[in-house]
Amino acid sequence: MTEARPPVPPFTTETAQRKVQLAEDAWNTRDPEKVALAYTKDSEWRNRDVFLKGREEIVEFLTGKWERELGYRLRKELWACDGNRIAVRFEYEYHDADGQWFRAYGNENWEFAANGLMRKRYASINDLPIRPDERRIAV
Repeated sequence: MTEARPPVPPFTTETAQRKVQLAEDAWNTRDPEKVALAYTKDSEWRNRDVFLKGREEIVEFLTGKWERELGYRLRKELWACDGNRIAVRFEYEYHDADGQWFRAYGNENWEFAANGLMRKRYASINDLPIRPDERRIAV
């Protein structure tokens, strides 16, 4: 059986918005195994200065991320889409083990295989320390 993850390309604005919402929902589970299933087995990532290839590396990376980034909550927004590519802007909030809150902002460029699995993800991200009363993303 071939893996598939609808919606599949070519994307319309509506199907791309659905894909973005599905990604947001999955990442907010903070379940690395579940999130990794949305990517091809040989998916390529750039996340800040980290370069990953394949689901095993994605799971390992996300496991460490969510061990450090506590209380993680994410929001994504469709920026553009064309064919098998989607661009998103996002922000997420988290705190570290010392209780310091952060808001991370960024952009991602996604490229999908015909079956709707993401084969490339390139993320640029900036973090900003915030006070707890500055949080915008409710849990």
